[in-house]
Amino acid sequence: MSLDILTYLFVGASFALYIGIAIWSRAGSTKEFYVAGGGVSPMANGMATAADWMSAASFISLAGIVSFAGYNGSAYIMGWTGGYVLLALLLAPYLRKFGKFTVPDFVGDRYYSSTARTVAVICAIFVSFTYVAGQMRGVGIVFSRFLHVSIEMGVVIGMIIVFFYAVLGGMKGITYTQVAQYCVLIFAYTVPAIFLTLQVTGHVLPQLGLGADVDPSFNAAWGGKPVLEVLDGLVQELGFTAYTTQGTDSLFNLFFFTIALMAGTAGLPHVIVRFFTVPRVKDARVSAGWALLFIAILYTVVPSVGAIGRLNLINTVNGAEGTGTTYSEMPTWFKNWESSGLIAWEDVNGDGKVQYAAGSPFVGGKPQFEGDQRAEDGHRLVSNAIEGATFDATKQPFANEVYVDRDIMVLANPEIAQLPDWVIALVAAGAIAAALSTAAGLLLVISTSISHDLFKKTLTPNMTEKQELLSARLAAIVAIVIAGYFGLNPPGFVAQVVALAFGLAAASFFPAIVMGIFSKRMNKEGAISGMVIGLVITAAYIVYFKFMGGSPDQYFMGLTPEAFGTVGMVVNFVVAMVVSSMTPPPPEEVQHVVEDIRIPRGAGAAQNH
Repeated sequence: MSLDILTYLFVGASFALYIGIAIWSRAGSTKEFYVAGGGVSPMANGMATAADWMSAASFISLAGIVSFAGYNGSAYIMGWTGGYVLLALLLAPYLRKFGKFTVPDFVGDRYYSSTARTVAVICAIFVSFTYVAGQMRGVGIVFSRFLHVSIEMGVVIGMIIVFFYAVLGGMKGITYTQVAQYCVLIFAYTVPAIFLTLQVTGHVLPQLGLGADVDPSFNAAWGGKPVLEVLDGLVQELGFTAYTTQGTDSLFNLFFFTIALMAGTAGLPHVIVRFFTVPRVKDARVSAGWALLFIAILYTVVPSVGAIGRLNLINTVNGAEGTGTTYSEMPTWFKNWESSGLIAWEDVNGDGKVQYAAGSPFVGGKPQFEGDQRAEDGHRLVSNAIEGATFDATKQPFANEVYVDRDIMVLANPEIAQLPDWVIALVAAGAIAAALSTAAGLLLVISTSISHDLFKKTLTPNMTEKQELLSARLAAIVAIVIAGYFGLNPPGFVAQVVALAFGLAAASFFPAIVMGIFSKRMNKEGAISGMVIGLVITAAYIVYFKFMGGSPDQYFMGLTPEAFGTVGMVVNFVVAMVVSSMTPPPPEEVQHVVEDIRIPRGAGAAQNH
């Protein structure tokens, strides 16, 4: 059976499953639409949370980042996993005890202000749309390669699928769909990882691959040497920074970036709302534990997949002797991915060989393609300029002739390693599951924020439940269309776009939630001021450097846009506390509520008897 037929079968079967679940679990009330009726079991909620949280960035892009960034890529792993622990232990149980459907709902009631609720709605929409852009791009990438359609058409197909189970099913449909999606994506990620690790190191467990030795049957010259030692030597010979060293990125920026990812994770509205779908506060804690276990299964595999993927790429493209492979002899996977525009070759020295090294061979960045043709359109001039490395002919045998988009590393890995076609088809289904599961959760946050928090709680409080449910579905439809646009015009590769969303969440939501739970003195004036200023300065920094041509030498304290969310968060905290100290304290009943959500019912009863 051909790869195309297998891919259609795997992806088609998964789509049928998702839509079938959505129809079966269609929401019939606002409570079912917003929080799945509040009756989801902790284990099922843990799986749904893991699928919701492990987006296209985790499945498609994370191993690619680790593959190319090496040491610096660890910030993504530490930030995202550490942030989830922070959310599970510090915030989720208290938010569940507060008993509100959404983050804007919590902010509005805790800070006794419709203005605070409206600001939170704006923050939720801003963060969610930034995040969902990465998911829709991920869907487009997968479809463009495996279903042989354009990235634009892939995004449209993804929009249609999400429409069915997000608009019809609401949180109830999304929850049970995400349980199925987790099963698909974790199987699709770990099975190829086992094959790859076994092929390169002889070990079955991918978690052990990074510390293992290269099997001589994979490459005789590398055999018996540790994977990291081989990779370090190879990338340095090719002009890259050593895989296991910090490189040009400052430790200061790396630290701030990690903190932004952690705080952003803990402030993501689409993850927080998952803890409202279980019956009790205790169940919220248990489901958080299950989710952490399910997330760890994938995240402990990522470092090995990234490192082995880079080894495979170099071994395949540059050949066993490291001098390059003639284009006519390049394997099918290379030419297949060329047609998507996510990998490209230009013969710099005219020797007919494909040679991979540091730097970009194309002036002006990413090349563009039409079908299988590498058209000479005047925008793809050849350059020997090396980015981040000095060209030294004694250490670096040739200039770079290959453009590789890091978002394809996980998707192309099975093909590079010549794994069976059914594994390649499985990866396609898993990548789509990862992207769609998070996209659905984000779109629900957007629609809920508009229908429940903006209309029902602020603008039209007298609307009926039926009208509210209709407005939620209409808002979801509009959100899907806008999300599709952002998916077609993303400001970077998948994980980079997602990182920006985490920075925005860290600068806006995280301080307001933390202070709302742990500070009785924090009032509405402080919270509103902090959220507005934190979001504005972070968004302005991102827009200036990502869209207005700002130069890296203008970075504030050397911080990249992805890391600046930590500065926005600190400013948020400081402004909120200063303004709060200069304005009246919250009403006494609000202070009692804050104290009640932190102290278990019955505390101190034993001493009273």
